[in-house]
Amino acid sequence: MAQHSKRYKNLVEKIDKEKEYTLKEGIAVIKETATTKFDSGIELHVKLGIDAIKGDQQVRNSVVFPHNAGKTQRVAVFTENVDAAKKAGADIVGGEELVKEIQASKKIDFDVAVAEPTMMKALGGVARILGPKGLMPSPKEGTVTTDVVKAIEEIKKGKTSFKNDDSGNIHILVGRASFTEDQIQENIELFLDVLKRSKPEGIKGVFILKVSLTSSMGPGVRVTI
Repeated sequence: MAQHSKRYKNLVEKIDKEKEYTLKEGIAVIKETATTKFDSGIELHVKLGIDAIKGDQQVRNSVVFPHNAGKTQRVAVFTENVDAAKKAGADIVGGEELVKEIQASKKIDFDVAVAEPTMMKALGGVARILGPKGLMPSPKEGTVTTDVVKAIEEIKKGKTSFKNDDSGNIHILVGRASFTEDQIQENIELFLDVLKRSKPEGIKGVFILKVSLTSSMGPGVRVTI
């Protein structure tokens, strides 16, 4: 069994384990217990009422937060419209020659890949390189699109993809300890709205079973939504 530090135990004492906090209360408590020397991340954990084994019950979507909590991501764009992609802020841009370059070097120097639909056939040649790292462009995530400029701009603003894990949970970064309570709440409320609209049609029961908030290396609290 993991041994928690004295700091962690002191933080736990500030939390009522039996209580289900309102979202506003939960955010205040988590900010109070986010006492690391670095700018702690604030994470939301959601337990879903899905059967994660079934393909038609998978939950996958993305959200553009009003307050970006993550790092600025390096974006690679596979397109023939090089000038427009560069102007929109893409870090790496190219067509089939970029695909061949990745095939030859096996080098990946980006966090997200965006592609026009016409480039997907060529990208099949690097699927084994990009796929295992979760970098293969996907229509479901909005990274295969005819409007690459919009996709680049959203990613640079902090577009965050999310999907359930094998246990039917979703974990997502929704803020930083340095954020105001209102900023964190705005991010969470937007995410929950997108999540509710992502409910698979086959789900008849309760979709969102449990929601909790936590900070990096800190204890969590249950919140109502």
